[in-house]
Amino acid sequence: MMPVYQFVQMDDDDAREISRWHYQPPYDFYDSTSDPDDLEELLDPACREDSYFSAFDAEGALVSYFQFERKGETIDIGLGLRPDLTGQGLGLDYLLAGLEFARERFSPGRFTLSVVTFNERAGFRRGAVYTHHTNGADFPFLAMDMEA
Repeated sequence: MMPVYQFVQMDDDDAREISRWHYQPPYDFYDSTSDPDDLEELLDPACREDSYFSAFDAEGALVSYFQFERKGETIDIGLGLRPDLTGQGLGLDYLLAGLEFARERFSPGRFTLSVVTFNERAGFRRGAVYTHHTNGADFPFLAMDMEA
């Protein structure tokens, strides 16, 4: 049975908690403190409005977040799972729950997701690899998409 997640607009407390999450290498790339611009956006309520959502499990614990950015009929997705929950096979169910939430809230025609090439996500079609400057250096990213 797929876990149940409750998605709510991210508040300041959740943003501060998420900003303290630290992943084991090489996933420490995703620490919000690795990129000052990303950290500033995460902590800015105006930037988070209707874009950043906290996800809570059935017990009410903050377990993850999603960022949804509308680009026409497309929703570009950013997401993060609490570090102590990674590597436990929860990612796909969590991703699917977030996509369902986004379908209901935004009614997109397509989803896109860009990930650093060492961290591909299931269920999306591979697109182009491109170089993106983040975290103080250039990294190869893989653009991925799927029908909504």
